[in-house]
Formats: sequence, C-alpha cells, structure tokens
Amino acid sequence: VWPDQSNGLAEGVKYRFVWDAPFQISPHDHNTLYVGSQYVHRTTDGGQTWQVISPDLTLNDRSRMGSSGGLTPDNIGVEYAGVIYAIAESPKERGLIWIGTNDGLVQLTRDAGKTWTNITKNLPNLPPWGSVRCIAPSRYDAATAYLSVDFHQMNNRDPFVYKTTDYGQTFKAITSGIPKSMLSYVHWIYEDPMRRGLLYLGTENAIYVSFDDGENWQPLQNDLPHAPVYGITVQEHFNDLVIATYGRGFWILDDITPLQQLTGQVLDSDVHLFAPRPAYRFRNIAAPSTPYDDPTIGENPRYGASINYYLKGPASGSVTITISDQKGEVVRKMTGTNTAGLNRIYWDLRFEPTREIRLRTSPMYAPWVRVGPDGWRPAPGAGSLSILAPPGTYTVKLSAGGRELTQPLTVRKDPNSGGGEAEIEAQMRLLFDLRKDLNSAADTVNQIELVRSQIEGLAKLVDDAAIKKAGDDLNQKLVDVEMKLIELRLTGGQDGVRYGSKLISKINYLANGLASGDFKPTGQQTEVQKVLEDQLRTALSDLDGLVTKNLAGFNDMLRKKNITNIIAKTP
Repeated sequence: VWPDQSNGLAEGVKYRFVWDAPFQISPHDHNTLYVGSQYVHRTTDGGQTWQVISPDLTLNDRSRMGSSGGLTPDNIGVEYAGVIYAIAESPKERGLIWIGTNDGLVQLTRDAGKTWTNITKNLPNLPPWGSVRCIAPSRYDAATAYLSVDFHQMNNRDPFVYKTTDYGQTFKAITSGIPKSMLSYVHWIYEDPMRRGLLYLGTENAIYVSFDDGENWQPLQNDLPHAPVYGITVQEHFNDLVIATYGRGFWILDDITPLQQLTGQVLDSDVHLFAPRPAYRFRNIAAPSTPYDDPTIGENPRYGASINYYLKGPASGSVTITISDQKGEVVRKMTGTNTAGLNRIYWDLRFEPTREIRLRTSPMYAPWVRVGPDGWRPAPGAGSLSILAPPGTYTVKLSAGGRELTQPLTVRKDPNSGGGEAEIEAQMRLLFDLRKDLNSAADTVNQIELVRSQIEGLAKLVDDAAIKKAGDDLNQKLVDVEMKLIELRLTGGQDGVRYGSKLISKINYLANGLASGDFKPTGQQTEVQKVLEDQLRTALSDLDGLVTKNLAGFNDMLRKKNITNIIAKTP
C-alpha cells in the first residue's frame, strides 16, 4: 500500500502498518479492498492506486511509539501501537464501515469515509487500551454489529464482547456463560449466515455458541483441543464451520445444519429429525498419495450424507434410519446412535451390499483351514458390490421411541465428473442387473455349501459304505457346479494368484469397472455382462437338476435307513 520500508521506530513512520494489518473485500463490490494502518486505505483497481479515506483513527499516542526497549531492541516495523486492527463494512448498508484499533477505539462512517464518528464512549465499562481485533456487522440488520476487545496485554484476561442495535449509539455487554479465567479473553465473534441470532465466539482456549443473539453462551468444544481460536467463518456452500487456531491449525465442524435448526421447539420434542443438507456423490479424480509422516495432512470428513437427529433422552429400543428412493424402495437401512442430545450418522450413499457368501467347508486340499465358531468362514476373493446411489431425491426415515419422522435428502452429481445424469442412469440399469446376478450366485453358493457341510458331517457319523459312496458322488457333483461360481481352493492367503477367476469374481470385476466413473456402459461391458449372465443361468440350471434328482434320491436312501434328511435351504 505504501512501499517504503518501515524498519525503525513508529514515531518516524508515515503509515503504521503491522504484519497482521486488517484487509477486507467490500461485500458490495469485489473490486474494492480496504486496508488499515492508522488510516483506512481503499483501492478499487486491484491495488494500482490507493486512497486514504479517513483521518488518523487511533489515539496517536506518541509516547508509545518509541523503541521496543530491552537488552536487544526489536524495532522491525511490524509491531506498532496506534494502528487499526479491525475493518468491517456492513453487508446491509454500503459505505457503513466499522473500525477498531489496538489502542482501544471504535469508530464508524456511514458515508464511505467522508465523516467518521468515535463511538468508544458508548461501550459500557470498557477499560482503556484494549485491542479491538474483531467487529462483525450483522448481515440481517444494518444497525446491528458485534465486537470483541482483547485486554490480555494489559493483564486483564476477562471476556469483553458487545452488541449494538442502533449504529453504535448504545452497546450492551454479552458475555453471560463465558467462564472467567486466565484464558477467557476473546479473539473473534461471528454471526451465522443462515440463522439470525446464532453466534460463534472464539477465546484464548475455547469456542462458544449462542442461540439467542449473545444473551447466553455455551461451549461448542466437542473434540477441539483447548487452543486459541483466532478466526471463525462458515463455508456457506457446504454449511461447515471453519476455525483457525493459534499455531496455524485449521479445524472444521462439518455440517452445522443441526445448530441452525436447534430451536426451543426442537429441544422440547422427544425426537426430531433435522432436514439434511444436500450430499454430493464425489468421485476420485486421482488416487490420493501422501507420505505417512506428513505433519500437515488433514482429516477429511466422512463421505456421504450426514443425518442428524435429536433425542431428548435415550429412546426405548433401537434407533434405525431407513433410506428410500423416489419409488419408495428401501436403499439402505442403518442402526443409529441412541444418546440424549444431538446424534449424527453418515450414509455413504451406497445401496445395501450384495449378499454375503458363507463357506461352510474347508478349502480343497487345505483341511487345516476350518470354519469359524458360527459354522462358516468368509469366501476369499468373492468380494461384494455396493452400488453408489444415483443423483436424485431420497427419503430419510428415523424410527425411534415409537415414532417415525421423515425428511427429503438430495443427492447431487459430482460437478467435476465428466458423465451426465442420463449416462449415470444407463450405468445404473446394468449395475442393478449385475447386482441381481451376484445375489443369485451368492444364494447358489450358500445353498451348495449348506448341503455339502451336511454331507461331510453325515460321513463322520454314519458307518454305511453305500451312503458314504452316494454322499461322495453327490458332493463331487455339487463341487463341479460350485467351482463354476467360486474358487474352492483359495485359503485366503497368497494362493489367490495361482488360479483363474471364477464367475462371481468376473461379475464383481465387471461391476467395479463400470461403477468407477459416471459414464454409460460401453458396448463391450454390455456384451460381457450377457456372457456372464448366460454362464450363471447354466450353473443355476445345473443346481436345480442336482437338487430335484440327485439330492432327492440321496434323501430317499437316508429315509430308508431312518437317518435325518439333508436340507437344501435354511429354514
């Protein structure tokens, strides 16, 4: 703004700029920028030229502008008394500019700097020499503004926060609920962009929230370390509360919708489901890569839709959340938390996964790999498919304490994705066909495994050569069908590289490739799906023949020997 090197004493400097001088882009014109020294400077041409639009708005106490003192004076031109520390133009009234200084003054102009009024005397019980670091003009009412004053450099650690509703003619202290301590002095106050009267406040060791325009404050700490909160804003598109802490840390409270909707009526209700914010089905453009010991890496929010609800007390029974599509068909069912107060769970925007395959026999040639205590083991290499829900409107249903509440939820396409919604719709049709095939294949394997486990158990209990021979023959026929669907020699280790893919793996491979983007199926993907579907139909037909003929005959043998029959399906 004034490119004259200013090392040295403040008393000899034309413009007293400090290294954290305030900058503000005008909310009415993004080409207008304000910067503070002891004056307010303004540019409207990208910094090519600057105009001073105020007199010296500080106390201009020359007695505080000498050497820093000490054994080694530190006069580096970045830490001056008598500077403007806060500039804020009202988003409701163009030209209404509030300023605060680090020597305790609050001033304003309502005519873009032509005339200025010192309103410091209107702040009740304000000691001298505070640092007015933050002024927040209301976005709802031009006459309303909030400000905080920091006195810790004067060894006063109390919170000083004020509100005016009449352009600074009168102020009211608003600090109720902020406990006084050595670390309770205030750095920042911020007004919520969606709900009038919802305020956030940062102190030297905490963040607070007020739902009643500052009349009462309560902690909003959660898992935030007790660090100094130096900046607060709301990222409005995603409705996230973002703060900066001393030590260059950034923290985000994802989705503050529940805070904005938390009214007295909500608190009086036994159960309340908040309207969820829209969710984006983001796609990875490139796989993330970072060193594991990177000290700057942040933590992303959980993927998907945040679903928030309020319980006055723990609900009797379980809490369930059901997601349904526009046709009313259930997409996903989840169990929620059941604690008093605000609760949040995430839907990852995916349909229920395909049915789990449960192997009830040991791998071929590896009898030492046994089933678990529940009588089954996972199927190595089988995988599962959980389809990412397409863009559209869904219904969230909360069931808790005998009540059912619903809210609409919008799922939006990734704006950076190349495919269109019509292409996603075409992709979904083929993915649903593949999901149906995977579920049919899983049911088939589970049925075969049930029968085979009974045959193996029977051979250990029955000392009858004919029955054992018939059981072995039937078991081999079942293995022949099952091996078309899944590789029975896998143990879950490195042996997955030895054998070719079976039908279930092939269907999963095709589905995962198809679902990796937002594009319609290629001709080859459609062609391969038909080939795999025909192979699945053949396997299902083979199993039907075995059940109706061979298993029926085997059960006849068992009945004649008064032995319990083999069941083909679980009851």
